[in-house]
Amino acid sequence: MTNRHKHGSAVLLVLGAASSVQAGASAAKSLFPELGPPGVVFLRLLFGAVALSVIARPVLRGRPWHELRLVVALGVVLVSMNVSFYESIDRLPLGIAVTVEFLGPLAVAIIGSRRRVDFLWVVLAAGGVALLAEGGGRGFHPLGLFLAALAGFFWALYIYLSVPIGKTYPGASGLAPAMVLGAVLIAPWGIVSAGHHLRDPQLLGAAAGVGLLSSALPWSLELEALRRLPTNVFGVVLSLEPAVAALAGSVLLHEHLRVRAWLAIALVVLASAGAALDVRRRPQAVDV
Repeated sequence: MTNRHKHGSAVLLVLGAASSVQAGASAAKSLFPELGPPGVVFLRLLFGAVALSVIARPVLRGRPWHELRLVVALGVVLVSMNVSFYESIDRLPLGIAVTVEFLGPLAVAIIGSRRRVDFLWVVLAAGGVALLAEGGGRGFHPLGLFLAALAGFFWALYIYLSVPIGKTYPGASGLAPAMVLGAVLIAPWGIVSAGHHLRDPQLLGAAAGVGLLSSALPWSLELEALRRLPTNVFGVVLSLEPAVAALAGSVLLHEHLRVRAWLAIALVVLASAGAALDVRRRPQAVDV
């Protein structure tokens, strides 16, 4: 396979992963009326952990505490990120929530840099947020923006944790037990939120689909893409995710955004892609 074909197929894998994540988020949002965001988070982490455990076959026995506490920290960050994000899309259109959340990875990419061009990415991203703050269309909610930004903060923490986790645990063998812990932490709130709907096999099946679409499938696709693409190119393609989320929200949830919101999304995508072009940046982390 030539490099051009190899890179082209890898780009399709990244776009497929992004589409899978946003399809999963759309499906999750459709379950909120019955299960509530905490209930969906609980089931997503539970089913996603089962799927990844089958794939990764993690082994924690015999590991020292300083390695196990990385899994504990990641589990806390994962459940915090998912709860804040799902609560945000309960109040905001999916495309807007993902755009604001994406500021977390963008901040990781530019923090510590002294290059003048990075100031441009900050300005572009700030401009996008300013446009959203003025109202991005139907369903705009200030608390939703805050929760999306909080999810972005936890996403940034996840990226920082992914470096030592990746060095300590091969593949997803650190991510899988972290998701198990996240499911355990959110279980009381999630069970209360979902209530008697947890006995509905159709809802459970849909939640299992959310776990696969949001975790196991995109992780597998992105891992394969990273084998074929330079990290910076991978980051540029992944930067399209806010636009993919807006399209998914429009097609699957009928969340039609105004021109102002699309312009805001474009500014954040451009800022994220520009920051990702620098090969010295940290790699983007897989969506979980």
